[in-house]
Amino acid sequence: MPNCFTALLAWPAKRWLVAVSTALLTGLIISLPTAVLKNPMFGRQIAATDWSTTVIFVTAVITGLLVATYVKIDADLAEERSLKIGGAGAFLSFLAVGCPVCNKLALIALGYSGAIKYFAPVQPYLALVGVALLLYALRKRLNNESSCQLTFTNTEK
Repeated sequence: MPNCFTALLAWPAKRWLVAVSTALLTGLIISLPTAVLKNPMFGRQIAATDWSTTVIFVTAVITGLLVATYVKIDADLAEERSLKIGGAGAFLSFLAVGCPVCNKLALIALGYSGAIKYFAPVQPYLALVGVALLLYALRKRLNNESSCQLTFTNTEK
């Protein structure tokens, strides 16, 4: 019985190249502006949580795999809902690892003390929901990829 893991085993090298490249790029896109990866362009007022690096790594790997499923092999899977769900998951992970008082939306809506009091405690749940959405989207894409496809022939003459 095919499943999502057997679909991964059948991937050609170009898909793995896209997966690794996208994972690295996603990791940088999330970790640089949130200053989880220290850099001279961005800073944090509150130190990154212990779980931020894990969330970034998991998000990057799953996003890389999800994007790679859109690299055409033989069958064309025109389903785009998984990409939207995965994009929402990656965005939630981005919000989860960011500095709560550096997030302009949280700061405007809640103020400095509100961002610390209300937004910071919610961030681990944003991370869980984000990773769960990414996993759902990836699983859906991989299961559809390994499902049996029917070919239809024209019976009209």
